[in-house]
Amino acid sequence: MTRDPVIDFRDVGLTYPGPPPVCALRPTDLVIGRGEYVTVVGPSGSGKSTFLNIAGLIDVPTSGRYLIDGLDTASLREAERTSVRGRRIGFVFQSFHLLPHRSALENVQLAMVYNSVPHAERRGRARDVLARVGLGHRGDSLPTRLSGGERQRVAIARALVARPSLLLCDEPTGNLDSATADSILALLDDLHSEGMTIVVITHDPSVAGRGGRTLSIKDGVLGEAVPSSAAQVGP
Repeated sequence: MTRDPVIDFRDVGLTYPGPPPVCALRPTDLVIGRGEYVTVVGPSGSGKSTFLNIAGLIDVPTSGRYLIDGLDTASLREAERTSVRGRRIGFVFQSFHLLPHRSALENVQLAMVYNSVPHAERRGRARDVLARVGLGHRGDSLPTRLSGGERQRVAIARALVARPSLLLCDEPTGNLDSATADSILALLDDLHSEGMTIVVITHDPSVAGRGGRTLSIKDGVLGEAVPSSAAQVGP
């Protein structure tokens, strides 16, 4: 059964103007269905960040059409793109990007300021999502009082609080030790099992293996990754 597309790239590409012009993402077709868990791998400078920025409505492609949840983003004005991004996409970054002088609860609440969530609802929703990621008891703590794993859980809570249809993760375990990274990956597994569509950018093969499908990108060319077992098969 075909899943409804969340990400639908139709000949999408991005070239930065020169001189000389730089083709950061070569025109590509890609569909990521609702509820999929997709990982994206590639060397430094391969185009991973460009792909994530286009999927996250941060960069505008220079060719093709990008549909998110069936909505064609090509005709959207910048304010409309910002609104769609805030409602439909949650971001998790390697460096957490939490405000150090705001509590965990306040950091999560701030994600709803531009999402038309009534002020009276924000605190309750923030508490609920912190509990969902296992930090219901740490809502009043400042990020400086939290471990790296706890800070990443706050970041995930912040990404989830607007109830997005897509979670984009850029090296979410890159700053964590292996045990803490495993706990974050287990949380992503749980979110996926609940139906969340997840895309993880990573350079770590063990992280890439957690996804149901892995894409590779090199020199701006995006495609399905060849499984390591297949790559080892001789003629």
